[in-house]
Amino acid sequence: MPRPLVKVCGMTRMKDVERCVELGVDLLGFIFHPKSPRNVDPDFVASVKTGKVSKVGVFVNQPHEEVLEIMERCGLHAAQLHGSPDIHYCWRIGPDRVIRTFWPDTYSSGAALQADLARFEEACGHFLLDAGTKGQGGTGQTIDFSKLQDIEIHTPWFLAGGIGPHNIDEVLALNPPGIDINSGVEKSPGIKDADKLRAVFDRIDAATD
Repeated sequence: MPRPLVKVCGMTRMKDVERCVELGVDLLGFIFHPKSPRNVDPDFVASVKTGKVSKVGVFVNQPHEEVLEIMERCGLHAAQLHGSPDIHYCWRIGPDRVIRTFWPDTYSSGAALQADLARFEEACGHFLLDAGTKGQGGTGQTIDFSKLQDIEIHTPWFLAGGIGPHNIDEVLALNPPGIDINSGVEKSPGIKDADKLRAVFDRIDAATD
């Protein structure tokens, strides 16, 4: 199987950034949400130089003007949107730069989820399917994989939700285009565990071409 894009989110320390880059991460996520234990200062993110690795900002129902200002200031390649951004909001950020989050567990069926995804196809470059309920993230909860088995997603997407060494093989079996890792490779919120990170990347490398 082809290697999925790998994003590690909730970065708060330069040493964790450097470790992820060494392991071969594709995207790094930085959370700009004051209520999050992983919230970071824009000055820190602006100082992070990652070469070819993309920097993603995570935002929760913030005004689009604020998102655009932080993206410019920090040199972000994309904005991961949580909460309830509508299609017009996504267009203001720029479809090619939007990763919009959806929560499959909040939908009554796979068909209802697929219908909502279809509405946002042209307004988003990527989707992210997360565990838990709307507005949450980094909870350590694992997504109900059965809700994804009978739907077709035409936009590139990431799978998130408590992904770590304990369930990475199950995640890879779904063959998602992208994987988003956060709480499943942490010692505490925002502090990554080097052994768990390496274990996940080792399994990804072993399972892919």
